[in-house]
Amino acid sequence: MDFLTDQDAKKYQEDGYLILDGLLSPAECDELRLRMGEIVDRMDVPEHCRIQFSTNHDEQLKTQGNADYFITSGDKIRFFFEKGVFDDKGDFTVPKERSLNKIGHALHAYEPLYKTATHSPKIQGIAKKLGLKSPVILQSMYIFKQPGIGGEVTPHQDATFLHTEPLGRVMGVWIALEDATLDNGCLWFIPGSHNNGITRRMVRTPEGTYPLTDFVGREATYDDKLFIPAPVKKGGVVLIEGKVVHKSEQNASEKSRHVYTFHIMESQETKWNPENW
Repeated sequence: MDFLTDQDAKKYQEDGYLILDGLLSPAECDELRLRMGEIVDRMDVPEHCRIQFSTNHDEQLKTQGNADYFITSGDKIRFFFEKGVFDDKGDFTVPKERSLNKIGHALHAYEPLYKTATHSPKIQGIAKKLGLKSPVILQSMYIFKQPGIGGEVTPHQDATFLHTEPLGRVMGVWIALEDATLDNGCLWFIPGSHNNGITRRMVRTPEGTYPLTDFVGREATYDDKLFIPAPVKKGGVVLIEGKVVHKSEQNASEKSRHVYTFHIMESQETKWNPENW
């Protein structure tokens, strides 16, 4: 039996997103979390995070270090931190494992457990059912959404950052490794908003200029009342069409909201924008 039914596929096409229970078993979720714990345990904190602020020049170096580190992370496993987790000496103000916002962007390439989860028969079945002919993985991330400090993610569309011609060739696969609830910062969507195109793009700036990325266009403003929450149980998955508007609130609870997420692109007859980060 298909993991994704015809009815599911229709709902995904209508709403621009879909919640499905039971992609992973609880044991598979725990295994991925355990492996992530080992990665964090062995983490080398990037140098630019340790820069002490004493002048504007230091601040500039830190900002530039952050940007370089991000823009070259597409084929690596790198660490991105929440705000305010380092003191002015560059030491942690919170336990190391509570400091991270996310790890990206190539877990699917280098970490066997994550590779297996990314290329599983269920994921392949979803891609086939949705009519993909030649799917490729663009990027993957582990998102922590830490208790108390996990920051909000403002309304956005994934196609802003992963732009293709034609649009709509990218799908996010967002796997809850713990329950994602209203309290700990589940996703919210505007159903049907994937039919309205996109309003801004993040692009690489010309070589030798700074900052390294910039936005073309502006994010539209959205009526809060249009957003519908999308809580999902541990092991469940949310499929996210690249143009659908979504967000998540800050995690003010005492529970984390760990997620493994990756993006699939239909590569057949699709032009990947060379200006993408």
